[in-house]
Amino acid sequence: MTHRVGNPDVLIIGAGIVGAAVARAAAEAGFSVTVVERGTIAAGTTSRCEGNLLVSDKEVGPELELALHSQRIWRGELAEHASRWEFEAKGGLVVAASEGGKTALNALADHQRSLGIRADDVPDIAALHGIEPYLNPAMAGGVYYPDDAQVQPVLAAHHLLRLARDRGARLLTGVTVTGIRVRAGRAIGIDSSAGVIDAGVVVNCAGPWAGEIAALAGLELPVLPRRGFVLVTEPVPVTVRHKVYAAEYVQNVASSDAGLQVSSVVEGTPSGTILMGASRERVGFDSSFSAEAVGRVARAGAELFPVLADVQILRTYSGFRPYCPDHLPVIGPDARLPGLWHAAGHEGAGIGLSVGTAALIVQALCGEPTDLPLDAFRPERFAERVAA
Repeated sequence: MTHRVGNPDVLIIGAGIVGAAVARAAAEAGFSVTVVERGTIAAGTTSRCEGNLLVSDKEVGPELELALHSQRIWRGELAEHASRWEFEAKGGLVVAASEGGKTALNALADHQRSLGIRADDVPDIAALHGIEPYLNPAMAGGVYYPDDAQVQPVLAAHHLLRLARDRGARLLTGVTVTGIRVRAGRAIGIDSSAGVIDAGVVVNCAGPWAGEIAALAGLELPVLPRRGFVLVTEPVPVTVRHKVYAAEYVQNVASSDAGLQVSSVVEGTPSGTILMGASRERVGFDSSFSAEAVGRVARAGAELFPVLADVQILRTYSGFRPYCPDHLPVIGPDARLPGLWHAAGHEGAGIGLSVGTAALIVQALCGEPTDLPLDAFRPERFAERVAA
C-alpha cells in the first residue's frame, strides 16, 4: 500500500537558504507549503559559506539586477528580522594591485553606478589605509561599496523557515526524494522515502544537487558543484573592518575554467577571527582536503594583508557552490515539464540572491507580472542552445 503525505499547493525540495526563502514567500502569499530535505536545515551549501549579500562582485546584467532586488527585500520587508540572522551592513572594499587593474575596476564601478549602486572610488593607498589600515601598501587603489552586507547563513535559513512555519508550512527532514511523479505530461508531486507527496507544483531548490533532481524527471539541468575552501584564523588583534577582496575575484567568479582558481578575499568577524578565501574548482562532489587550494588561499590572504602571514590557521572548511555554465541561476517554471519549477544555480551568490529569487517565483506562481523578467533565468535555455 502506498503511503501518501499531504497534498500541498507548493512542494519545495531542499531546506537551504533558497528553499527556506521560497517557503517563506509562498506561505506569506497564502499557499499551503511542504518542504522536504534529505538532511537537516541548511546542512548543505548554506552551512559552508560566508553569507555574502554583495553587489560589488557582479557585472551589469540580470544577476546584478537580481542582487539589487534582493537587497531591497533584505533591507525592506525583512528588515524587522535582521537581528535574527545577524544582518551586518559592513560594506565591501575591492582593491587593485596595479594601475591597469585599478582602471578596469573603476570602469566596472562606472557601469554599476549607472544602475544606482553606490560605489566610491578610493584613489590611492593613503585613502585605502583610511578604510583598512593593515592593507598591503603596494595596492594602487580600489572601490568602496557601502551597500555590501552579510548575514549568518544558517540562522537566516532557520528563521526564514520559522516564518514559513508560522504561516502553516510543513518541514520534513531526513526525507530523500526518489522520483518526480508525472501524470499526463505534468509534474504532480514526488516519490520519497516518506511516501508519495502530491502537490500543485514542485519547486527544485536542491542547490548543487538540483541537476540530480531534474534528472529524476528525465530532464537535463546543468547545475554542477564548484568546490571552494575558506580558512579561519586564530583570534587576532588585527582588525579587518570590511569584506576586502582583490579585483581578480570578480574575474574568477565569471570564469568557466574547471581548474583551481584562487583570489584574495579577507574579512574579520566579531569574535576576532579572520576568514580567508576564495578558491573555486570543479571536482565533482569530492569533499577531500586540498593542501594546494588551502595553501594558495592562505598566501593570497597574506598578500592582501601581510600582517596575517604568521597568523595560525585554526581550521578550514569547504563547500559546493551550485554552478551554471552561463553563471546565471535557473529560476521559474520548466517549460519541458509543466508543474516543475526550479530555483537553483546561484553559485556563490545564493545567500544574497535567495529572497529576490523567492519573490520572483511566488509572483509567477500567483500569475502576476514579475518585478524582473525571468527570460534570462529560464531553466530550459541550455537545452534550447544545444538544439540550435
